[in-house]
Amino acid sequence: MNAGAHVITLADIKADKYVSTVITRANEHLKAIGYTEHGHRHAALVSSISRNILLRLGHSDRDAELAAIAAYMHDIGNIVSRDHHWVIGASMALSHLRFLGMADDDALTVANAIGNHEESSGDSSTPVAAALIIADKSDVHRSRVQNPSEADFDIHDRVNHAVEKSFVNVDAETRTISLQLTIDTSSSSVMEYFEIFLSRMVMARSAAGSLGCSFEIVANDQRLA
Repeated sequence: MNAGAHVITLADIKADKYVSTVITRANEHLKAIGYTEHGHRHAALVSSISRNILLRLGHSDRDAELAAIAAYMHDIGNIVSRDHHWVIGASMALSHLRFLGMADDDALTVANAIGNHEESSGDSSTPVAAALIIADKSDVHRSRVQNPSEADFDIHDRVNHAVEKSFVNVDAETRTISLQLTIDTSSSSVMEYFEIFLSRMVMARSAAGSLGCSFEIVANDQRLA
């Protein structure tokens, strides 16, 4: 541990005014350019799921805490640009966490997870990164839709709006991670879900594999993958 390092927790990050402001402003930017919600709701939910995945699989409390922190901060790079926001966010997080006094090893673990959460270029080389990937790619729900006009929904809005319930279930005994969805098929078909989320689900499956687990999707009580 570097000299003068502190044990930084998720509670510290949630209480940090700078982090809170960045998350708010980043989501305002995404809303203005037509993206689904990436604000405090998404940050908190992905954080909770990331922690839960590692705890249920028997990983250390500290790894679970780092996963929760990485998940809470994973989209902060959107304040600068949506393009390569994962790389920008990793750099921002590393700098700020070290400013707060987090141990170098912990800060680097968080930065690695944030920098690898995007399906276009990410890889899960640590349990923390894997948990973040699965949690982030599993957050699909109607509450994420920020477009006020249904008539103007694009396919992402339509699919998210159709998902009435989503839940990540971790079965430690069978080493299975399941994304359980309830989809209103009058709003969007299950096929449309896969049309836009296939690359995300492939990434989630790879991340689950790195944790020694299989990954499956259960939509309207039907196992799909």
